Amino acid sequence: MQPSMFNVRAPIDGSADVFLMNTFTDAQIIVSRDVVDLLDRIEDDLAPRTTEERAALELLTEHGFLVDSRHTERQALEQFFREVRDGADTLKVTVLTTLQCNFACGYCIQGDHGDYNKHAARMSPEMAERLAEWTEARIDALKPSKFVLTFFGGEPLLNLPVMYLLAERLHASCAARGVTMAISIITNGLLLTREVVERLNPHGLTGIKITLDGDRDTHNRMRPLRGGQGTFDKIIANVRQVAHLTKIAIGGNFDADSVDSYPALLDFLSEQDFADKLSRVTFKPVIRETQISGKGIIPLAVVGSDSKPLNGACMTSAGMGVSAACDSCNVVDEQMAFLREETKKHGFRTVDGVHMGPCEIHRSHAHTVGPDGSLYACPGFAGESRQAVGHIDGREDALRTQALRNFERLSAWKACQDCAFIPVCAGGCTVAAHNELGDMHAPNCHKTSFEAGVQALARDAAREYAAMA
Repeated sequence: MQPSMFNVRAPIDGSADVFLMNTFTDAQIIVSRDVVDLLDRIEDDLAPRTTEERAALELLTEHGFLVDSRHTERQALEQFFREVRDGADTLKVTVLTTLQCNFACGYCIQGDHGDYNKHAARMSPEMAERLAEWTEARIDALKPSKFVLTFFGGEPLLNLPVMYLLAERLHASCAARGVTMAISIITNGLLLTREVVERLNPHGLTGIKITLDGDRDTHNRMRPLRGGQGTFDKIIANVRQVAHLTKIAIGGNFDADSVDSYPALLDFLSEQDFADKLSRVTFKPVIRETQISGKGIIPLAVVGSDSKPLNGACMTSAGMGVSAACDSCNVVDEQMAFLREETKKHGFRTVDGVHMGPCEIHRSHAHTVGPDGSLYACPGFAGESRQAVGHIDGREDALRTQALRNFERLSAWKACQDCAFIPVCAGGCTVAAHNELGDMHAPNCHKTSFEAGVQALARDAAREYAAMA
């Protein structure tokens, strides 16, 4: 027997006890220092065991902290990733109804900058019908128990007819096949109305994610309309109108200049009459067009070879759906840990900084569909034609075939050796590796952020343990 390579630990403040976690089994326990010492010497100490030691070893083995060998553990890890890739219980389709956006965020590759929106793609009703047929074929072939439809963009609410068409038709299709359907929306919130929510609720709407980039003044500076008008008050008014009708998650993007405004935003949110309706509050660093800054922000290179913005998805939101998170992308570790703790202090649920993946790019039955019907491995690549892996009409060409093969061999985690966070990281964000490192197959590591997440879990576990004592 030997300790699992997926064991992580954190001391309990003010105590001799230690928080142990196994990222593969997700076992989490608080143990005495004697148990930790026993675990550390297990391979070398052949002395007879006491009754207490045998009981401790049995518990550690049961929860995966002790394993037979590294070989069997690596085999189990390979099997885990195969199951992630091939899991057929859920079909996920993310639809970019349009690449147009009604905001002019200075940090975004989209938004109403210059003539961008004049040329940005928009899904037609005819393409939506073809997409519905393609999705029904996927459901019939896969026979999942659940279908998740996410509307994304650009700003998806700029194309409501397509949203309604897909939601209504696919909900009827799922009902006829005995498949549960769930709809989520990622939106800036400016066009969100009670009518939209009430129209989608009967078809499986489960939640909406809205972005607030700091307190009122900071948000209005970072996420204005084309004329510079602020958007904060209108978004809050819209949230107030619908928070009792569906789950609302708040997300936010920060940089070194705006991160200090988030406690004020949290103060504001906690005072609102809809505070208890917010399902989650999360924040992540913005994606910049520049090279790595001197302030700790790790930006994505989001311009093409011609130095013009890519015709792609809203990179500030990619991977951040209502229930999913991708905060391993471009994490500024210290600031992320600070914001998580502040969010919890204000009584809001947030990501724990550990359970972050593997994300949808590793799942064969998760698809992103662009406005023109092109297929992508994840929203972060959507709109970048060179990264399209197919098309809903089945067309093939050398570029799409090459891209598909490239994504099918993703396994950055294999270069991470014995890192304990592989099961919850999978080598990091592929979009970030592609843009920052120039190689989507290279690990994009933010191990210190995961370690900070473990420390936060330890503090939470210690509080719960003390409350039970």
